[in-house]
Amino acid sequence: MSQLLVQKYLNDLADLRKASGTNRESVVREALKTLLKDWGKSEGLLFIPEYEHKTALDERRYVDGALVEAQMRLPRGYWEAKDTNDDLDAEIAKKLRRGYPQDNIIFEDSETAVLIQNRKEVLRAKVDDPDAIERLVGQFFKFEPEVIHEFRKAVEQFKEDLPAVLSALRKTIENAEAENPHFKKAAVKFLKHAQETINPSVTAADVREMLIQHFLTEEIFSQIFDNSDFHHNNNVAKELYALEGTFFTGGVKRDSIDKLKTYYVAIKRAAAVVFSHQEKQKFLKMIYESFYKVYNRKAADRLGVAYTPNEIVRFMIESADWLCQKHFGKKLIDKNVEILDPAAGTGTFIVDLLEHFRGQKDKLKYKYENELHANEVAILPY
Repeated sequence: MSQLLVQKYLNDLADLRKASGTNRESVVREALKTLLKDWGKSEGLLFIPEYEHKTALDERRYVDGALVEAQMRLPRGYWEAKDTNDDLDAEIAKKLRRGYPQDNIIFEDSETAVLIQNRKEVLRAKVDDPDAIERLVGQFFKFEPEVIHEFRKAVEQFKEDLPAVLSALRKTIENAEAENPHFKKAAVKFLKHAQETINPSVTAADVREMLIQHFLTEEIFSQIFDNSDFHHNNNVAKELYALEGTFFTGGVKRDSIDKLKTYYVAIKRAAAVVFSHQEKQKFLKMIYESFYKVYNRKAADRLGVAYTPNEIVRFMIESADWLCQKHFGKKLIDKNVEILDPAAGTGTFIVDLLEHFRGQKDKLKYKYENELHANEVAILPY
């Protein structure tokens, strides 16, 4: 496979040089970019152009491209193209001083490609040398950053540790129900709130599970998003914190968290290399899906907890918009087109609808306030 991809790359490179009559970066870079995209796709990676990277000084840099894990949304490697007229080594030194990533990145100037891994140059190749470029790109894709390796290990450990943690949490709540009048009163209040806000069929047993899920995931949310207070301000979460505060404080809470500390630390480290808000949403969705499948495999299978990829969501929205206009003479953004997502999950469809409409602010405001509806029967998304 790699030989076929490299041969296609060499053909593309020759065609671009011949057609354009130039070696300019903006023209010739497309050949190597296509090679990285095609090779990455064969390994389950997505190529994201103009990838946002945050430096150690909290400054934003935009690398020409990154290969990210399709599921985890974590970057495996980066690519930065320079012009042939530039001094490649001087440009590399300048970019590294500006805080560009150094764990696994290819710099190239349409004549030479340089691979840097773990802050050191490991390979250098002429871009039209098939054997050398295959070795360099192969080495690039073999590399797995430590943060991804540690995250995979932590997920496996989480699967082993979670059942015991769940058992202890349920026992703690049972004791509170039997012995803590403050908890019992707060639980009744929250049950009523949940029935009014979420679903009239919510039971006391659902409240217990919701409390456990909230406790286990609040740490996840705060590690992924810098604005952890948002979780506290969510309507349902506010009430859960109040319920949790009647019995689950101090040493009891700390001891329970400690058993899963490795998992939370791995999430925090992984989230630290995901910078854009959009990618953080996708990362959170992956964490949520994997968490729920460990937490309650039967419910995950029964409820179909496997979320639609964002690319498919966007296709479905654009198709529905086109079909609505073709058959009914109205776009989704127009008045009197009610939109309902009855199984919203983590809200991917609703968020992408807002993105789809964002160029028409007045219409979007009306749609958001009057004709955009969502609900979810599963507890954890709240």
